Amino acid sequence: MSRFVKAGDVLQDTFDWGVIGWRCGPGNTGAKNFVVMDVSIWPGQRHDFHKHPVQDEMIVVRSGRLEQYLEQDSEILGPGDSVFIEAGVVHASITVGDEPAVVQIVIGPSIGTDTGYEIVDMASEEPYASLRR
Repeated sequence: MSRFVKAGDVLQDTFDWGVIGWRCGPGNTGAKNFVVMDVSIWPGQRHDFHKHPVQDEMIVVRSGRLEQYLEQDSEILGPGDSVFIEAGVVHASITVGDEPAVVQIVIGPSIGTDTGYEIVDMASEEPYASLRR
């Protein structure tokens, strides 16, 4: 269903590492092909190593800085930088500095009927368990 999504329509989930704002997905817009999230990762925190088995992802940094991992390689990303992550690639996002990293994420295809987002935790698996600890 086509619709406007106002700031107050974006439902938020808070985690120990930050906040996900669900901007577009099957649960709030009926989107079938992609999900859009507004994510803030607090200073000193990380969205730890994980993968999306059948979903591609694009992360765009809006403010702050991230150490972004793709498997075992990492780059520092700042405002305007982005990363494309193919389905099945293990990745992690770690805030660098004293301000939150604010990113917008597009992931697709949408899966299921709620968030549209599937995640597999890889943080306890090697070699990821030994990286950036």
